[in-house]
Amino acid sequence: MFGLFKKFKDGLAKTVSAIAEKTRGLFSGRSIDASSLETLEEALYTADFGVATTEEILSEIKEATRKDKDLRGQDAAAIGAAVLRRVLAGSEGVLTRAATPPTTIVMIGVNGSGKTTTSAKLAWMLKQDGATVTVAACDTFRAAAVEQLKSWAQRLDLELIASHTGADAAAVAFDAFQAARARARDFLIIDTAGRLHTKSNLMEELAKIRRVLQKHDPTAPQHRWLVVDGSLGSNSIEQAKVFHQSFGLTGLVVTKLDGTSRGGAIVGIWRELKLPIYFLGLGEQAEDLQPFNIENYARAVFGIESPATPA
Repeated sequence: MFGLFKKFKDGLAKTVSAIAEKTRGLFSGRSIDASSLETLEEALYTADFGVATTEEILSEIKEATRKDKDLRGQDAAAIGAAVLRRVLAGSEGVLTRAATPPTTIVMIGVNGSGKTTTSAKLAWMLKQDGATVTVAACDTFRAAAVEQLKSWAQRLDLELIASHTGADAAAVAFDAFQAARARARDFLIIDTAGRLHTKSNLMEELAKIRRVLQKHDPTAPQHRWLVVDGSLGSNSIEQAKVFHQSFGLTGLVVTKLDGTSRGGAIVGIWRELKLPIYFLGLGEQAEDLQPFNIENYARAVFGIESPATPA
């Protein structure tokens, strides 16, 4: 538990520091007053927690100070973490498996969101857990994407199905599914081309991938995850809505949280869409893709040490 908490703490360091810069001393022991509450409010907005969550946290801290005039900063931090736990209840994605392998996961999102890197990291993580995995390079739109996935596959010893640039992405997905089933692989991860909802040809390509997979397995793809760049903050909500309407998303992966101070946006995304969050990208290394954990997230954001931290 401590190791996972440290990953969250380190990965969310910029969000934590964005709060800490404005609340330096607030959570260090002194009593809460009106001025410190204003400072906390500004810090939560800076970290992109949004109006609803910020108001909930502040309201509960104010109520606590009315009951206890000597309420300390550590108590306020604990209240904030408790609000996050409550708001995020049910948001942890649980990776279920198909009745008949392979379980198919399609990675969706705009260019630059981290789909390709996340596909490789996810495959590596599943392998570490003892699963067998095939990865399909279905971003045939960009030569760089296929090469990037090949590079990751070589480095992490992943099984990859790929074709040439410009190949039919659905055909690659079809071949990859056939190969994964023939080899009795547990998972098939499909990396798709980055797309904006305004590009109707690429949105249709997603639908075609889904249709050809369902020729093999009517329940496929079991998981359809939008990979969201965490540095976009709450701006990613509208993007997610459109993808959800057109493709029926089943979950989210939020990436690049190690490089942004806007890690609070996860809460707004969940509140708005109620799509489970499966993984967070907390760094560049393969092991920096971590399953989303509410407890670790809430504690990391408010600088509360894990109870499992060694003395």
